[in-house]
Order: sequence, then C-alpha cells, then structure tokens
Amino acid sequence: MTMEHYFTAKPQSRRETLQFTVELFHREFIFKTDAGVFSRTEIDPGTRLLISALPVKPGDRVLDFGCGYGPIGIAAAYLAGPEGLVDMIDINERAVELARENAALNGMDNVRVWQSDGFAGVDASYDWIVTNPPIRAGKKVIYPMVDDAFSHLNPGGGLMLVIRTKQGAKSMEKKMEAVFGSVETVRIKQGYRVLKSVKY
Repeated sequence: MTMEHYFTAKPQSRRETLQFTVELFHREFIFKTDAGVFSRTEIDPGTRLLISALPVKPGDRVLDFGCGYGPIGIAAAYLAGPEGLVDMIDINERAVELARENAALNGMDNVRVWQSDGFAGVDASYDWIVTNPPIRAGKKVIYPMVDDAFSHLNPGGGLMLVIRTKQGAKSMEKKMEAVFGSVETVRIKQGYRVLKSVKY
C-alpha cells in the first residue's frame, strides 16, 4: 500500500481519534485529531511558531489555507473576534470535518470550513492568508498558492507562511518576493521561518 499523505482528498487510514488541550494566547484550546491528518498528536513546532506570529486584529477577514484540523484558523478566529471572519479550507475531507468540530468545541462561530483543492473553491478576498503549506506536495502545488494568495488579498493584506529553513525557505522567499515585490522573515526558531509578504 502506498503511504497516504495528509494532503490526500479522501484518507483511507483507519480512524484513530485523539484529543488534546493546548494553551495559546493565555487561553486553553481543545483539539480533536485523527489518523490521516497532519501532526495529529500535538501542534507541530512550525504551526506553533506561525500562530505566535499572527498579526490578526479584531474584525479582520482571514483565510487558513490547508487548515488541517484547524489550529491556525481557530487561533486566528480568536484574535479576529466576533466582528472578524475566518475561512478554513483543506483538500482533505477528514481534516475539514475535524476543523469544523474543533471550531465548535472552542466556541468559534466566526468560522466557515469547506473542502477545496487549492483556491478552486474560494471567491472572497482577505486581510490575511495564513498557511503551513504541504511542502512534501512539491513546488508544483506550493508555488501557485503564492500567486493565488496575491489575487485573493485586499490591498494592504498579507500572506504569512511557515517553512523549514532546510526545506526550501530560500527559494520560497524568492518566489514571494517575485510575486509581492517584498518578503520579510518575521520569526526564526527550531529550524523554521515565518515569512510575510504584503500586497501594496
């Protein structure tokens, strides 16, 4: 059997649900996870770093691209508050189901979650697009996401992503700079970098 990736649309792996709590922004969050989704036993260090760097303000509209079971989007929804809105998309239907459940578990009703292959199912524009992109899916998947993010951002809006320094951070910086005209490294920790580009 081939190894199933977390960016598989319909995971076939046997269900193995887990639940854990984590403190973010001095508040406890509960996350339910399952086999067939990314980093199911805990929030991975890259995602944690991105969450710690989120510049989301009350009232912002945010897209969590490749949301997995929802930690980034739910953290963004907490920061955006009841006046804000967070859309969460993933190709993986099991991840979408979990993200929806986790938004409800954490009392975030300013969230919408649906299945989408890349930006195919997205027609809105946002103040922030945030992602821990599926690097293993390769540049053919990741690079178009940068182009699409640019066209789905409001003027002054930004793309923020986390990437391993050794897994293509330099080439991703070049790509973001080519599309947006500038790129900034906002955090570096444990071999990860958080990159930000703003649409001026």
